[in-house]
Amino acid sequence: MAMFLQPMNWQRLEARRIAIIKPSALGDVVQALPLLPALRRRFPASHTTWIVQRELADLVTGHPDLDAVIRCDRRPTMSQVATLARELSQARFDLVFDLQGLLRSALMTWATRARYRIGLETTREGSHLATTHTIPGTTRDVPAHARYWRVAEALGVGDLPRRVLVQVPLSAQISAQKWLAGLPRPLIAVQWGAKWETKRWPVAGFADVLARAANTWGGTAVIVGAKADCAAAEEMTERIHAAAPHASVLDLSGRTTIKELAAVVSSVDAMFSNDSGPLHLAAELGTPSLGVFTCTSAVRSGPPGDAHEFVSTEVACAGSYHKTCPHTGEQHLACHHGLTAERVWMGLQRLVEKHAIVNVSRRAA
Repeated sequence: MAMFLQPMNWQRLEARRIAIIKPSALGDVVQALPLLPALRRRFPASHTTWIVQRELADLVTGHPDLDAVIRCDRRPTMSQVATLARELSQARFDLVFDLQGLLRSALMTWATRARYRIGLETTREGSHLATTHTIPGTTRDVPAHARYWRVAEALGVGDLPRRVLVQVPLSAQISAQKWLAGLPRPLIAVQWGAKWETKRWPVAGFADVLARAANTWGGTAVIVGAKADCAAAEEMTERIHAAAPHASVLDLSGRTTIKELAAVVSSVDAMFSNDSGPLHLAAELGTPSLGVFTCTSAVRSGPPGDAHEFVSTEVACAGSYHKTCPHTGEQHLACHHGLTAERVWMGLQRLVEKHAIVNVSRRAA
C-alpha cells in the first residue's frame, strides 16, 4: 500500500540516489530527456539512473547528466523479472520518478523500496498504489512534454531551458554523412511506421506528398524506420517514382541504430512523419518537422514550440487514442481517409516556407 505523505515540500526534498523509470516508447523517452539536466541542477551530488527498455537504452546512454542505465525487457521471463527486482532493490534509491504510470512500471517502482516514489496524475492500471506522491498539474489534457517538465517545475528548476541532448558517437555521424553525401537537397526524412495501425496514415498519401515535393523542389526523400517498415518503404519508393520518375529516394529503413537515426534526422533539412518516435527525436533535436496526426492529438502529443507544422484529421473521433480502429464498414480508419494528401502537402509547403528550406538547401548545394 502506498504511503501518501502530504503535503510534500518539493523545494526541500533531498536525494542521493535517483531513478527515472521511463522504459518506453521512443517518443516519450525523448520528451522526458530534458529532465536530466534539471535533476542535475537540483541534486548536483546525486547519482541518477534511468530504467529503460533494452532496445532504447542507447538513446540515453552517454548523457552527461546520467550516471547509470538499467536495461529491462519488454516481455521479460520470470527469471528476468526477479533479476531486475533484485537489481532495483539493491540500488538503494531514495527518490524514484515513475513517468510511465502502468502496472509494469509500478512493480519496478515498488521494487526500489525508495522513500519517495513520485508519479504523475495520468497513472493507470493501479500504478498509483506504488507511489507516495503525485506531481500536480499532470493530467492527461496537459501536453506530454509539459507533463514531464512539471517534475522540474515542482522541484524549483523549471526556469532552466528545456533541452534534449543525445550523445551521438563519431561512428554514427560518419555513417550519416556517408549516406547523405552528394544527395540532391532539400533532404526530407520520412517516417511512416508506427505500432498503432491508427497512427499509420497510408503509404500512398506519403508517396503522393513526396512526389509533389520532388516535382516542385527536387531534393531527396530519406526514408527511415524499423525492419518491419521495409516493405512499406519499398512500396513508397515505387509510388514516388511512378509519380515523379526522376525523384531521388534513399531508403534507410531497418538500417540505422538509434544513434545513427539521431545523426540522420539532425542532418536533414526537414522531417515528415506520423506521430512517432522519430518525429519527436527530429523535432527535439532542432529539425523542422511536419507531423501527421490521426488517432492522436497534435496538442497533447505533438513536439513543443512553434517551429513545426501539424496536420490533423477532422473526423469526429480524431484524437481518440485508439490503437486499433473501433469502427467497421465505411467508417473503418476514417481518420486516415478523411485526411487528404492535398492538406498534408499544404502543411509541408508551410514548413518549407517558414524555414526557407529550399533556398537554404540550394545555396548549401
